[in-house]
Amino acid sequence: MKTLKPFFLVTDIAFIVYWTISALQLIPPQFLYSDYNNPILLAWNWSFLPLDLLISATGFAALWAYQRRLEIWHSLAIISLVLTFTSGLNAIAFWIIRHDFDLTWWLPNLYLMLYPLFFIPHLLKQSSQNFT
Repeated sequence: MKTLKPFFLVTDIAFIVYWTISALQLIPPQFLYSDYNNPILLAWNWSFLPLDLLISATGFAALWAYQRRLEIWHSLAIISLVLTFTSGLNAIAFWIIRHDFDLTWWLPNLYLMLYPLFFIPHLLKQSSQNFT
């Protein structure tokens, strides 16, 4: 958890900041994704809100449980990482289908997709050892 903690903090805080900034419409126009004013794309973007907030909730809960030495931290961490991967993968798949290659949006989503892959196998291995 020592290595995972900064990733959880950065990711979970960033989601809350991003959605707050989005709700307040504070993102400068040059950083908006293409077709931002298209109602369908706007709805697509906002469809990530529940998923991203669930990621933050499970990440923060995992950190809280770990600090209190509760066994559930492990399951919460795996759930948060799997949801994080899913969020990033879904966004990247969408941008690929649209043939839209803007690094401003690709890099954060590649981060969401890739960083969990370094932690999930280790946590799953720990889980399987706990059940034997």
